[in-house]
Amino acid sequence: MEIKQFKQNNTFGVYFLVNYKMALHTLKNYLSLIKFSHTIFALPFAIVGFFLALKIENATFSIQKFAIVILCMVFARSAAMAFNRWADRDIDKKNPRTFIREIPAGIISPNQALFFVFFNAVMFVVCTYFINPLCFYLSPVALLIVLGYSLTKRFTSLCHLILGLGLSLAPIGAFLAVTGKFNLIPIMLSLSVMCWVSGFDIIYALQDEEFDKTQALQSIPVKMGRMGALTLSRFLHFCSAMLIFLPGYYMQVGGFYWMGFASFAILLVYQHTLIKPNDLSRINLAFFTTNGIASVIFALFFLLDFYF
Repeated sequence: MEIKQFKQNNTFGVYFLVNYKMALHTLKNYLSLIKFSHTIFALPFAIVGFFLALKIENATFSIQKFAIVILCMVFARSAAMAFNRWADRDIDKKNPRTFIREIPAGIISPNQALFFVFFNAVMFVVCTYFINPLCFYLSPVALLIVLGYSLTKRFTSLCHLILGLGLSLAPIGAFLAVTGKFNLIPIMLSLSVMCWVSGFDIIYALQDEEFDKTQALQSIPVKMGRMGALTLSRFLHFCSAMLIFLPGYYMQVGGFYWMGFASFAILLVYQHTLIKPNDLSRINLAFFTTNGIASVIFALFFLLDFYF
């Protein structure tokens, strides 16, 4: 009897372990599909928008609302990235840089990816319902922007600005979640995010300049060449820095804010020292590492300035 019970328990344990590993593997595939680690680009600015609203409105911090805002950010970005991978699946299959992505590699099917998009989009709208009416009514507009970006490179080289616009919704969206109304300061921060993201996406698109030409795809590097693209990227990043400077000047902030601004600006400049028209070997360092650090550092100094 004891031997039989041991075998049953052992079988259940093996069954549980196998399914647990399969679930982890599936989760890992979906996190890779949406490049979940890249959430760090805009998430700090959503946190900035949220705490800025608390400060301006003298509102009480709500862990529930803060959690819902973070969920909104995660669901919207997950829907956008999965839709981008689904929409570009045939293009990615032809591109030597992207053919190993989950959908062209057969790891995740197109239907599975599309269902994932639908699930995250619905969850985003549901979350906005529990925030306030304005966020709920604006949720379809936000989805239209973040999902629509994936189609824009087929007909306009301004696709980078559309991506920037999508991520720029983070600070203003978080601000609206707290206040239910617009304000100039978070709008300037959102414009800063738009210029920042557009600028580094132009740099990232340099990798696919020749491939995009063969597929009749639109981008700033295709339209302006490498030198022109890098010049425009520098201009956008200058605008981004100024749009962080102006709110600080307007609000008469303290030293921590200016330390955050200086760090952000220096990292933008450093990013451009890594990329040369004839040398893109350090593009991942410029795109992923530098930009992730820049947003986190600014958000930390912002919070220190406003609350300590």
